[in-house]
Amino acid sequence: MITSASNPRLKLVRRLQSRAQRARTGLFVCEGEDLVEAAVAAGLEPVELLVAGETVAPELLAAVSTLPHPARVIAVFRRADLPPLEGRPAGLALWHVADPGNVGALIRSADAFGAFVALSAGCADPTGPKALRGSAGGVFRVPLYSFDEAPGRKIALVAHGGRPLADVELGPGTTFVLGAEREGLPADVVAACAQTATIPLAGGAESLNVAAAGAIALYDWSRR
Repeated sequence: MITSASNPRLKLVRRLQSRAQRARTGLFVCEGEDLVEAAVAAGLEPVELLVAGETVAPELLAAVSTLPHPARVIAVFRRADLPPLEGRPAGLALWHVADPGNVGALIRSADAFGAFVALSAGCADPTGPKALRGSAGGVFRVPLYSFDEAPGRKIALVAHGGRPLADVELGPGTTFVLGAEREGLPADVVAACAQTATIPLAGGAESLNVAAAGAIALYDWSRR
């Protein structure tokens, strides 16, 4: 039973709250029984497994938790154990989507529709705590590419001026390209895509949240 806040295993959990430390070590922290169980079910093996009242004093585990209600279980996993790159019939390529909640939600949608996700530099870390929670375990099942590696025919999703999504041909090998909500996609990224598409909105609505747009695009692709 861990009874000291200076225990090396607890220090590791605290260090991994930093993105730089996650990148340096190749490790990340997973909080909560549901997420830890999802990781293990997907074949990931914990490097460390801390359970309140069993391996560590509950108050010490609570002190390193990032959750409003401290998790009973915290595990450390290897980034290298996340899903390998594999062919998927559709995907989402994210350009500078910096909000971790949106990145997690988009990974969750990709998981629901059997797609992959590609991330550019400037995107939130998918193994950060908010993105992990937003993915609802999807990060343990969805292949994560770099933006430049994303395969498929690219369709740039833009808020205005694209062809209505319903009129765009969507077949196997479709990759939807989405940008940050405020900045959108830069002109050179749009120019590199095969086509631009817009999700029509009711009058007065300016735009969709990027996570909602990605989910709608994947749903439209799947139903066809």
